[in-house]
This record gives sequence, C-alpha cells and structure tokens, in this order.
Amino acid sequence: MWADDAALDAAGRRLDEWESSLAERARRAQTLAGTIQGLTGTARSPDRTVEVTVDSAGLLIDLRLDERVRDHPAVSTAQQILATAQAARADLLTQLTAVTTAALGDDASAVIDSYRSRLTADDWRLATGDWRLATGDWRDDARR
Repeated sequence: MWADDAALDAAGRRLDEWESSLAERARRAQTLAGTIQGLTGTARSPDRTVEVTVDSAGLLIDLRLDERVRDHPAVSTAQQILATAQAARADLLTQLTAVTTAALGDDASAVIDSYRSRLTADDWRLATGDWRLATGDWRDDARR
C-alpha cells in the first residue's frame, strides 16, 4: 500500500500531529468551559435604582432594587428590570466573546453565535416596549 518507508513515516507524522492538535483543542475547550462557567454579567439601570446580575447561562442570580423604586409605578419598575436584565446579558456576551476569542481564535465564532442566539432570544419581545410580551403575561389588563 505504501510506496516506500518515507511515505509511511510522513503519514505517521501527520497522524501524530493531527492527534496532538485534537488533544490541544480538547484541552483549550475544557479550560474555556470552566472559564465560561464562572462568568457573570451585571448592569444597572440609568437611574441606578435597579441592578441585575445574570449567570453564565443568562439566568437571573441577583436583583437589587433601590428604595427609590417605590416612587415609580410597578409597570415602570418591571420594564426597568427587564431592560436591565437584557443589558446584563449583553455584558455577559461581551465577556464571553472576549474569553472565547482568546481561547479559540478563529474557531470561536460558532461558540459565540450559539451563546448570542440563546442570550438574545427574548430581545425582540423587549424591543416592543410591552413588558407583558417579555414576561409572557397575556392576561387582560382589566382583570388585574
């Protein structure tokens, strides 16, 4: 099958390089997964009455409300919480993009795109300005 020993040796070296490359990629991916797991995103509302922190999956892990929120209607506070949570997810995505690009280089785009699609899935609902769409609350306002 092999014309000579040199061709066989060259094929063996290519396989060794390929195996080494795969092992290095697996190591980088494992390190990246650990780094991503520890990321959080945080944002504050413009008036600093709402602060939201999300975990690496974009889920709310901390919500801090200043006492001044009592001076605003509940609907306004709800909208501010949702918008601030969206900003916290954007902060998370910025961090995630930086660490993923540093770890994977040119191979980072698929990972980043996957996170972007998950972290921004509800953004279109928030863009409508209707907090009921974002929270899934479809009840008639008259029944509240």
